[in-house]
Amino acid sequence: MTDIYDHVESQKDIFKKILSKIPGFKGYFERSDRRAADKLLRELIADRFQEQWNRLSRIQTTMIKAGSIDEIDDVEAASIKLRTFVDRIRTASYGYAGFFDAVKINEGELAQVYQYDLTLLNSVDAVISAIDNLEASLDTDGFPAAVRNTVQKAQDSIDAFNKRSELLKMGQ
Repeated sequence: MTDIYDHVESQKDIFKKILSKIPGFKGYFERSDRRAADKLLRELIADRFQEQWNRLSRIQTTMIKAGSIDEIDDVEAASIKLRTFVDRIRTASYGYAGFFDAVKINEGELAQVYQYDLTLLNSVDAVISAIDNLEASLDTDGFPAAVRNTVQKAQDSIDAFNKRSELLKMGQ
């Protein structure tokens, strides 16, 4: 996560660097850069989850072609959760409180937000693994358990994002 923030930080133009030396403006630009880093991070997370939603859609198509219509609803539950998660990530407001915002995030809260961001990134790997297992379990006795696991991993991602959002709201 610090790589994203560092990348944005390194992209500052000379004017911003000069203004950052003026008392009061440095904090504004740091928060502004955090917003840009947050936007990049969330786009990355949304894109990675979108890829997994696409995989689930392909699995559902395969199931329909194979005549496994009865089990489509089970996979659809995971698909809906992933789609909801992607949409929430893409449409949520960016940043960790700008200079003029009513909500201010202190450094301790910011560290917690970064921890939730890391959890979200790690949850992509958990969803990938669950979908790999789901795909491998097609037409086996293990399929229902694989579906439940995929639904749970998708829900875990939503829960982590909800906790992150609650933390940001607490600063109000």
